[in-house]
Amino acid sequence: MGKVSVQEIKDLMKSTGVGMMDCKKALEAADGDAKQAVVILREKGLATQAKKSSRVSAEGIVTSVVEGNVGAVLEVNIETDFAANNEEFKEFVANVAKTVIEKDPKDVDALKAEKISGGDKSVEEALQDIFIKIRENIVIRRFKRFEGVLVPYVHGGGSIGVMVKLDTDLPADKVFEVGKDCALQVAAMNPSYLDRTSVPDSALEEEKKIMLAQMAEDPKMANKPEQVKVKIVDGKIGKFYSENCLLEQAFVKDDKVSVGKYVESAAKELGGSIKVVDFVRFERGEGIEKKEDNFADEVASMIK
Repeated sequence: MGKVSVQEIKDLMKSTGVGMMDCKKALEAADGDAKQAVVILREKGLATQAKKSSRVSAEGIVTSVVEGNVGAVLEVNIETDFAANNEEFKEFVANVAKTVIEKDPKDVDALKAEKISGGDKSVEEALQDIFIKIRENIVIRRFKRFEGVLVPYVHGGGSIGVMVKLDTDLPADKVFEVGKDCALQVAAMNPSYLDRTSVPDSALEEEKKIMLAQMAEDPKMANKPEQVKVKIVDGKIGKFYSENCLLEQAFVKDDKVSVGKYVESAAKELGGSIKVVDFVRFERGEGIEKKEDNFADEVASMIK
């Protein structure tokens, strides 16, 4: 086996769509001959992923798991909901989430290079193994890792994953239900921010600009003095906070109180302090433009 350069590996990855480690091994086995390396990858059934990689993967699983005081929310996408229900795919996602917890990678690329939890291969190699069996494009899209008092929640069999982080002087098991209620709130109401101090000035300015533009288009408001418009906008910003900030949203289980007031009340009842300090919500496929495929046309193009 000859030595191969990083550039040779990158070129083969680009031309085949196959992962780094498999390309490296194929080039080494082929003594650096790129064409022979492609043959080796095709023989292994890997190079066909290049054709798959252009296909949109918007199905899959979002998971949220906690082990001790460390947790992770992870999204792994695949092309069809049928494949997302494959037990080996589910196991792969679970092991990748454990890898995030155990290894604390800085990003998805670093995660792929880590040895997968409970196995002797890298996450990238394990992904390639799953691809060979399922034959659908698989994408590890994103993750977030937490440490502290954590409460996970997964909705709809993996359509939404939520993690809530609490700061408390009470035992974790005592505050679990409070955290769960907050996680349900996040899943249902999709807040953008924790509280009003979390809202960037740029987001507020943009919101005010939109409100002023709307008034300019409203015949009843257009002729009002500028200072009056500004006061009206300031009043409307309160509504913006109550719709977009978790702790200011109306609590879904009792809309007479805010989430923040509910947490305060629950803490008082339990005899301690509870604060929600962070959260994340991943929704499967959000932001991915789904391609509407015509199955008959696709089959026809394959025959050609």
